[in-house]
Amino acid sequence: MAELDTSGGGKHKGGKVRSKKVSTRIDLTAMVDLAFLLITFFMFTTTLAKKKAMDLAMPDNTVKTNQLPVAATRSMTILLGSHNKLEWYMGEPGKSAPTVDNYGKDGLRKALIENGKKVAATHAAPDNFMIVLIKPSDKSTYENLVSTLDEMSITGVQSYAIVKITPMELGDLQKNNIY
Repeated sequence: MAELDTSGGGKHKGGKVRSKKVSTRIDLTAMVDLAFLLITFFMFTTTLAKKKAMDLAMPDNTVKTNQLPVAATRSMTILLGSHNKLEWYMGEPGKSAPTVDNYGKDGLRKALIENGKKVAATHAAPDNFMIVLIKPSDKSTYENLVSTLDEMSITGVQSYAIVKITPMELGDLQKNNIY
């Protein structure tokens, strides 16, 4: 509530007639109540950032199944190293030179798209998609694995698997100083 203070000014004996000084005092209680009501309204009505999750089906390791043979020219292996670096190669380990790369659109994403197109162009219709093997090392971070899985989703890779890294592949990572 606004209040007006009418005291002050007044007439003095034998002096000039002066106008009254009016001072105002504003009570802001209602304004503060309204502000808190608005804050609580917006807190209850807005949704906070929802966690994003990717479905990942992991096989049961206790059950041994027969594996179907896959042409080595259809497979791409990604080795996750340290310092946000990775190494990838097409085909079998040791038969093709690995390429050291990074994450993102100019690194892993570009390699996935280019190799996927090559596989699709060289294979017959039912087998014209690339299979990607993701092998994280113990020096890679969880963020690197999630970034790799995101790239699989972005590039539309149909078939990929997370498998254990071999000692020979660890040697490749050490040789390229990313282990």
